[in-house]
Amino acid sequence: MSSHRLSKKGRYVAWATAGAAVVAGAGIAAQSSMAATTWPAQKTFTGRAFDTCTAPSLSAMKAWHTGFYGAAAVYVGGQNRGCNQPNLTASWVKSVNSLGFKLIPIYVGAQPPCQTSSNPEKLTASTAASLGTSDGNDAVAKAAALGMTAGSPVYLDMEPYDITNTACNDAVLTYVRSFDKALRAKTYRSGYYGFTSSSAKAIATATDKTDLPGNLWYALWDKTNTTTSDWPWGSTQFTNHSRGHQYMVNSKESRGGYTITVDRDAWDAPVAIVG
Repeated sequence: MSSHRLSKKGRYVAWATAGAAVVAGAGIAAQSSMAATTWPAQKTFTGRAFDTCTAPSLSAMKAWHTGFYGAAAVYVGGQNRGCNQPNLTASWVKSVNSLGFKLIPIYVGAQPPCQTSSNPEKLTASTAASLGTSDGNDAVAKAAALGMTAGSPVYLDMEPYDITNTACNDAVLTYVRSFDKALRAKTYRSGYYGFTSSSAKAIATATDKTDLPGNLWYALWDKTNTTTSDWPWGSTQFTNHSRGHQYMVNSKESRGGYTITVDRDAWDAPVAIVG
């Protein structure tokens, strides 16, 4: 998210540090820990979504329900979440869902040890597994408290980092696997937000896909509303409604008298099941 955790300048610095090469991967992320469980049917949204740092007021959401956007991403928790959420309550979630908006839960968990920006929570090689488990459990608790029930996805926000740093990348993948296993143990679907040049690339090109996310939300700011034509990895990866694409950031838009700066997303992936 463009300014939701790092400043826009900070993001570009981190992105440049991480490098810009994209290498095609192969195979969809294996979800081995899902096999023995009967899962609620996936709730999928296909269309245009937006994300913004602070969940807008209910009045703003009503004004923005014009048909242009069909889904909104909300920051449900995480120590690195960048904004307070005075509007984000179970009542708000229920009301916004009743309006017709689908909701996309984001959790800003621990960030990489080699990331240049400062964060309240950073993982290390020694803490990655335990932090992943505790953060995954917290993400489920936060989503459930908002009325997002089992079968919902939670998208882990991982900002840019140097994935050529093997020790750092290995620690991140350990954290992500533990996070995802904690979600799946409670029948929540695993999702992941990252950059095509770094954090998303690490997931898509990992040789071992075991316990990695089943849904990938990739940041590629090419202003193209698609999840297919600019998909940078193997065509067989993250198929069957498993992709989101953040394609434009810091778009200042007005609808019904309410002006909000949002990031635009092309969406074809799971959204929250609101009970």
